[in-house]
Amino acid sequence: MSNIELNDKKIQILEVAERLFSEKGFEGTSIRDISKHAKINIAMVSYYFGSKEKLLEALILYKTSDLKLQLENLLQESLNPLDKVNKLIEIYINRINCNKGIFRILHFEFTSKKKEQTLKAFTELKKGNLKSLESIIQEGQSKGVFRKDVIIPLITPTILGTFFHFHMNKTFFQDLLHLNTEVLYNDYITTSLTKHIQQTIKALLVYEN
Repeated sequence: MSNIELNDKKIQILEVAERLFSEKGFEGTSIRDISKHAKINIAMVSYYFGSKEKLLEALILYKTSDLKLQLENLLQESLNPLDKVNKLIEIYINRINCNKGIFRILHFEFTSKKKEQTLKAFTELKKGNLKSLESIIQEGQSKGVFRKDVIIPLITPTILGTFFHFHMNKTFFQDLLHLNTEVLYNDYITTSLTKHIQQTIKALLVYEN
């Protein structure tokens, strides 16, 4: 998965595409829509990216390259395995919360195998993230800290599923938890929701006393 070279015009197109994909969905957004909102010629979008699928791949790379780097750096840190898992969860939640639109599209619109094969960048990203998680959990298992019967591939959907359920029911939880402003809502995600997910994953990983 190679990085794409970005200039200001490409970044402008990607930012517009992300907003439209988030608002109208991937299928509901056309290249024509993107060019119109970006105020550029439709041919330029095709010239830079080729197809709508390739544009989405470029958007994934643009939005997630720093996530990949953060996870690689985390593996090198001198933390105990549980602290690494907790930090990984913080990184995940922060990254998704800052890019809710694109992650919602990826996780809810691209669940079929055919579409995932088209979006190789998304598949490679998930494989890379899973390898980072596996490395941390296997380290904990080798040190006798984590259970041996953990189903590692189910850890990520547990993290993401909790976040997305909370976010998809935003109005309900804002009312229930008195999160009347965006600041309060986002603060709750980075503190209480993140801590809850960390406690949930710890319960799955660590031996019962």
